[in-house]
Amino acid sequence: MLRRLRKLVVPPRPAGGNDGSPAPRPHNLFEAAAAYVAAGAEADDEREEEAAGWVSPEALSFGVTELACRAVAQLARERGESPRTVARSLLGLPPD
Repeated sequence: MLRRLRKLVVPPRPAGGNDGSPAPRPHNLFEAAAAYVAAGAEADDEREEEAAGWVSPEALSFGVTELACRAVAQLARERGESPRTVARSLLGLPPD
């Protein structure tokens, strides 16, 4: 009975390869976000779709938001501008 309950509650570990190699580790939300955004920037729909399937839509959204915040902050430091100015510039919006 406990074994059945454990199967319902604890997801099975991915099996390794037939050659004894370890199972590939799952992608985390930041890897998914980085791959998704990079694929979008390169107009690679196939890779974008693949990366979107690595995590839940909510996790992907969080990861993409985090990536955007970090990218804008880094560009703002490099340019000596405010993050608001950089974000508006990247989107082609007029300055405030």
